[in-house]
Amino acid sequence: MRSLGRWLLWMVLAGVALQMFFALRIAAMVVIDPASTAFMRSEAWRVGQESMTTDKTWRWSHQWVAGDQISSNLKRAVIASEDAGFLEHGGVDWEAIETAWQKNEKRQQQAEKRAAARPDKPVREPKVVGGSTITQQLAKNLMLSGERQFLRKGQELVLAVALEALLSKERILEIYLNSVEWGEGVFGAEAAAQRYFKKPASKLSASEAARLAVMLPSPKFFETRQGSAYLARRTGTIVARMGDVQLP
Repeated sequence: MRSLGRWLLWMVLAGVALQMFFALRIAAMVVIDPASTAFMRSEAWRVGQESMTTDKTWRWSHQWVAGDQISSNLKRAVIASEDAGFLEHGGVDWEAIETAWQKNEKRQQQAEKRAAARPDKPVREPKVVGGSTITQQLAKNLMLSGERQFLRKGQELVLAVALEALLSKERILEIYLNSVEWGEGVFGAEAAAQRYFKKPASKLSASEAARLAVMLPSPKFFETRQGSAYLARRTGTIVARMGDVQLP
């Protein structure tokens, strides 16, 4: 029992030390721009490995720019598309998480019914709907793996609250827009603006910004489907919403 107690104590201390490490890293971001994120590093490794083992050409683009060098159109578009309650929540939108959970449960039940009705045909796994805020997405990209696990999701929630406690909304949005993925090896607003519109992020129009915002849930998918009818339709919807968005 003593050895079990010591083991549990060490586990608790390790957990506390990890949270302190994360908190110190976040606190440093008040004045220091993060050079990369955990997700960017894992993608760099993957793209590098593929370029060495296949004929695929290495492509990587990321350039940090100050928040005032990112078009307000893009800031409004991303909030309208990804997190309409960005200014109100404290990092986690519990109502959105509950709604996403209910949708996922419903889709899973529908998939099971289809599988039971047609046991001879394969049924695709239902698409998982997320309820993550911009802050949660930033927490995941900055410091965590991309695996879908309850433990990782719990850590994501803790980090989101820490980000909101230590950084301003303006700073959170600035870091997010400079680090989010916008295609294969394309990270940040500046790289995305240059990649898709051949212009700096500061010059993006409302429709261009909305188009980039719509790509965010599946950037690699839409990168090769720029003529998608859904992309065009959803872009118009986001443009219409942007006028109601307040910026931090």
